[in-house]
Amino acid sequence: MNWDDVRVFLAVARAGQILGAARRLELNHATVSRRVAALEDALGAKLFRRLTTGSELTEAGERFLGIAERMETEMIAARAELAGGDEAISGTVRIGAPDGFGVAFLASRLGALTAQHRDLRVQLVPVPRSFSLSRREADIAITTERPTEGRLVARKLVDYSLGLYASSDYVQQYGHPATPAELSGHRLVGYVPDLVFSPSLDYAGEFSAEWEATFSISSALGQVEAVRSGAGIGILHAFIARAHPDLVPVTTSGPIRRAYWLVHHESVRQLSRIQAVSAFITQAVEREKHLFQ
Repeated sequence: MNWDDVRVFLAVARAGQILGAARRLELNHATVSRRVAALEDALGAKLFRRLTTGSELTEAGERFLGIAERMETEMIAARAELAGGDEAISGTVRIGAPDGFGVAFLASRLGALTAQHRDLRVQLVPVPRSFSLSRREADIAITTERPTEGRLVARKLVDYSLGLYASSDYVQQYGHPATPAELSGHRLVGYVPDLVFSPSLDYAGEFSAEWEATFSISSALGQVEAVRSGAGIGILHAFIARAHPDLVPVTTSGPIRRAYWLVHHESVRQLSRIQAVSAFITQAVEREKHLFQ
């Protein structure tokens, strides 16, 4: 069995299509197809079903995926061990993060990391969605829940809080609700419920049992800007809201707490670039923990 064929198999399994894998591997479509066919011949089993929409793992392919990922883990570990302390911190690390944390905190700080390691390339993808580490949609993910499935390594970064905020102009014009029940008489800014990618982010009911937003945005930073414009009262990250003097807390109820977790796949834990980026993010949060408290 050729390791390069296994590597190509993993790329196709994660991309869900040969063309996507070819782009990721910087190979042509025919080479990827040939490598997959060679692996199937070597194993004596069909690993993929070719569909009009891509390539789907067969039952044998699903079984082999776990074996291939263990092989990948061992190969990465072997390279890291042989390189020892001389392994350069280079290559590309993609970080998937919620837009609030990704833009409001990470974006202004990661430049110091790339300045320190000139051969390191960092890709920050700060969008309100979940990332599959097993499919290599990201190398490191910042999540709001600790993962319970898969071969993932998770470390808690920090607790953070969310609360109700309004613009000072809005409060001056429409007043300040005194109780959760009075929120129903105000314009509310919220998220799009069916686009919430984690149960921990469906928190409107913790502020009001009758929460009904008149303006919904599927972006934490978008909600901040809408509230700042006077569109209504919204549930905002406190560490972001505090940076805007034109926002005032609405104290009908106390804040709620959530947490950020740093997660990566077990197979890459020994890579120097993953260790360096993980350590940088962890240390940056620890140094500025007061922002989240």
